[in-house]
Amino acid sequence: MRSRLFPGAAALALAACLTGLTACGSSGSSDDGAGDGADAAKPAGLTVWIMRDSVSDAFLSRFRTDFEATHKGTTLDIQIQEWDGIGQKITSALASKDAPDVMEVGNTQVAQYAASGGVKDLTGKVADLEGADWIPGLAEPGKIDGKQYGIPWYAANRVVIYNKDLFAKAGITTPPKTRDEWIADTTKLNTGGDDGIYLTGQTWYALAGFIWDEGGDLAVKGADGSWKGTLDTPQAKAGMAFYKQLQALGKGPKDSDEAKPPQADVFAKGRSAQIISVPGGADAITKANPAMKGKIGFFPIPGKSADKPGAVFTGGSDLVIPEASRHQAQAYEVVRALAGATWQTDMAKTMSYVPNRTSLAGVLAGNPGASVMAVGAANGHATPNSPNWAAVEANNPIKQYMTQVLTGADPDAAAKTASDAITKALNTAS
Repeated sequence: MRSRLFPGAAALALAACLTGLTACGSSGSSDDGAGDGADAAKPAGLTVWIMRDSVSDAFLSRFRTDFEATHKGTTLDIQIQEWDGIGQKITSALASKDAPDVMEVGNTQVAQYAASGGVKDLTGKVADLEGADWIPGLAEPGKIDGKQYGIPWYAANRVVIYNKDLFAKAGITTPPKTRDEWIADTTKLNTGGDDGIYLTGQTWYALAGFIWDEGGDLAVKGADGSWKGTLDTPQAKAGMAFYKQLQALGKGPKDSDEAKPPQADVFAKGRSAQIISVPGGADAITKANPAMKGKIGFFPIPGKSADKPGAVFTGGSDLVIPEASRHQAQAYEVVRALAGATWQTDMAKTMSYVPNRTSLAGVLAGNPGASVMAVGAANGHATPNSPNWAAVEANNPIKQYMTQVLTGADPDAAAKTASDAITKALNTAS
């Protein structure tokens, strides 16, 4: 499943990572040779699957040349995969005896694939990979039942894109840093026919962030292994109440998401002061209206206090090693290189992604949108780590709940109905 919120080729790759698919762990051992020095030194022909537009051809060329030069006799066959239909292709490959050696997968898809038993447990390599420095919201989806199957590769999350001219017109010289400031500024902006914010009624990833800020979640796993939808908790209701307050300060439709119509097209008309989007949304805005160039700014989604940005969903990709790889030790060397500081820095600068390590956020300092995204990533989260989360999104009761609340339905009854639907979906065998 894919959310179509990201303009541009590289951004489309991230779109596949911003919906949640999760599952349980596999039975692979964490220390059966991957990365052992002697085995890793043996020459091998490795097959690596990378998703279409995740990184540029130039980046891959540089990486291949360097890796082969530093691992004499080893060659990399980097095969580009299409997002459409990739789920079944990966599932089939993991079940085969001739799987590729390294695969890129959407970070929230790791658990789904690990459930098959075909993904190698790399828990024993986390320290070697400096896992303590990983962005939590990107690392968490790759960790199932205490075992690390997916190694974080790159991240992206939403920020607030704003119209500098409209902010100046309203006398706002500094972007808000707290929710209270955000509401006050958006109220000032919502005058004279301008939209204080263009926020649709079903931008549910933004709602998830507000719920996380309140200490709630979309669903939780009980001690008995069962799942329960939690939109009816006080914390989730508080997040929805804030969403309703913010959404009312604009003219966004209450019964659709940010793709209907494309919010970048709406913002490009110059009458909306803000949208919640990945920074790449700015490219779509200027493409739709070149006159907007130079008028676009970015700031992190504000949190409840100025010392911490608002919570955001962290999308991105992980690297996994199939159990069926014939060269697991050498495959680990590929993962270690791609996830290491050198190539993380190169990729961040090349692709404007947030690197997998919090200590590398500074490499984006010269990129206004990406550097703001990196600030928000420090408070990144993931969707519930259930093997059936895809079933929730298929008939998304969260969107239905949001529209009901925004159009006057009893919020308590709507929250209970949505929570029950989530509970049923998460506890139904797939």
